[in-house]
Amino acid sequence: MAAETLLTIAADPKYLGARIGATAVLHSWGSAMTHHPHVHMIVPGGGISLDGTRWVPCKPGFLLPVRVLSRLLRRLLLAALADAHAAGRLAFFGEIEGLRRPEAFVAHLAPLKRKKWFVYAKPPFAGPEAVLAYLARYTHRVAIANSRLMALDERGVTFRYKDYRRNGQARYRTMTLAADEFIRRFLLHLLPKGFHRIRHYGLLASAGCKANIARAKELIAAPMPTADPQPASHTADPDVMTSHRPLCPCCGGRMIIVEVFARGCPPRGPPSSGAAIRI
Repeated sequence: MAAETLLTIAADPKYLGARIGATAVLHSWGSAMTHHPHVHMIVPGGGISLDGTRWVPCKPGFLLPVRVLSRLLRRLLLAALADAHAAGRLAFFGEIEGLRRPEAFVAHLAPLKRKKWFVYAKPPFAGPEAVLAYLARYTHRVAIANSRLMALDERGVTFRYKDYRRNGQARYRTMTLAADEFIRRFLLHLLPKGFHRIRHYGLLASAGCKANIARAKELIAAPMPTADPQPASHTADPDVMTSHRPLCPCCGGRMIIVEVFARGCPPRGPPSSGAAIRI
């Protein structure tokens, strides 16, 4: 659902108007090994135009509007849950066994349609390399690292965790769980056989990934179109220059041409204040 939301909004000409790619990494745990499923997604800062002729960069520090993303994600996810329930693909046990009944499940979902949903999107603080390094630490690890384990005794297993409701050093705390509870929490995060923790979508999907990346590199590196060079003694027509103004590779707007000079000729600098003037 998250990938479909991103690809749909990015393709809308009102927002980006481009085909983008994304890599998603599933995390199912919080710091205390509780069940906290969420997805981290790495998204390039732009995409290939819908006609495939140019690279469309996003605005600096901004990819897509999070409110629009949140509303579409809410609609898609709730619709998928309703379809899965109708098809009998959801199982309910214990206190929530009553949700097997269609009317009870519809009533349970109704308040969620009115709640605000939130998508968190931000540029990487320390660059793309730092984001990749952060996620790489979780791709082949489950729930807890050995470095956080402190003790195992008759009381249970003691480990370090972060309490995100606190600030500063008070955030770093320790917890002791009975052995059976520690094992139960750990087993919550073992993925089913054949389930992929990392998935690629859009331009980065496996089927056409190499070709799409090659095309993106080609479009990003392609020289921007420039106006035909004019003779040095000829003043360029502003109307003609306007129609040939190239697109800015950062914001996508038309660039302002300050001067046009012939191939191989350096741009003419302004005269110095002490230079002699010939008449």
